[in-house]
Amino acid sequence: MIDPLPDLGRLRLLVELSRLGTMAAVAERTGYGTSAVSKHLAVLEQEVGARLLAPVGRRVRLTPAGERLVEHAVGILARVEEARSELSGSGAHGPAGRVRLASIASTVEPLVVPALVQLRQEHPALEVHLYEHEPEQTLELMLAGDIDLALIYDYSLVPRAVPTGLSVRQFAEQRMLLTLPAGNGHDPGPGRTVALPELGRLAEAGWITNSRGSDDDELVRRVCALAGFTPRIVHRVDSLHLVNLLAGAGLGVALLAESGVERHRDDVVFRLLDPLVGTRRHFLVARDGQWGWPPIATVVRAVVRAGGAAPG
Repeated sequence: MIDPLPDLGRLRLLVELSRLGTMAAVAERTGYGTSAVSKHLAVLEQEVGARLLAPVGRRVRLTPAGERLVEHAVGILARVEEARSELSGSGAHGPAGRVRLASIASTVEPLVVPALVQLRQEHPALEVHLYEHEPEQTLELMLAGDIDLALIYDYSLVPRAVPTGLSVRQFAEQRMLLTLPAGNGHDPGPGRTVALPELGRLAEAGWITNSRGSDDDELVRRVCALAGFTPRIVHRVDSLHLVNLLAGAGLGVALLAESGVERHRDDVVFRLLDPLVGTRRHFLVARDGQWGWPPIATVVRAVVRAGGAAPG
């Protein structure tokens, strides 16, 4: 049989007695009667199996065991309060607790890092752990309870199904651009929007897609199907920088959202695509019922503020 642990309320009474010095003062401070305080402390002695108090005239003093228990009790009670603040999501100085945040690579630098810097300055009791994952893996981790909040994306032409138990809030939307090597003979020219039939000129080109997620492959296939051909996918890379580099080297063409293009390059051109291609949409994801938890709500606001948009 496991011995019962000391009652936290009685531990608080012992700490107050150590601080205030008399049963009467503890009674006044806590709202208990003096006899009730005495009885609770007597029960505490039984719970810990040691003499905690010794009479000194009409008063009592803590025994060495009592003083030692007070030392432990101060730490125990502090940890309990910390846990309560974390579980409730708020502490004396605002939101408190841990948020495990997953993000796609392309939003870490422009959104997540600025948000984390701001949160560290404004909410020091809030601890955010960052993980970089593709949306498919992120949703699996959320369902398993390993992630609390996530940034994912989809394409309006390739919508993503979100499992039951999770909910999303859209906070950004970006246009899609055709990425071509500079000097490519099929470049429609600056300021031109590429109509779907014009993509047919790239039927023999090599296409570049994502190495980890299936969405980019599917997007390219659907867009090219609308243009009347089947794409030849030759490169799959995760880094958007590498997509720009490969295109600039004349090794392929790609579809990129606005945030993925490196406009400073002079070896690549970016042309807006026909609106029928749709957009790339960015979402925050949390488990149902968790949006109101103060730590998650605070991180959501910071990310949205960093993105300069309002949650959808």
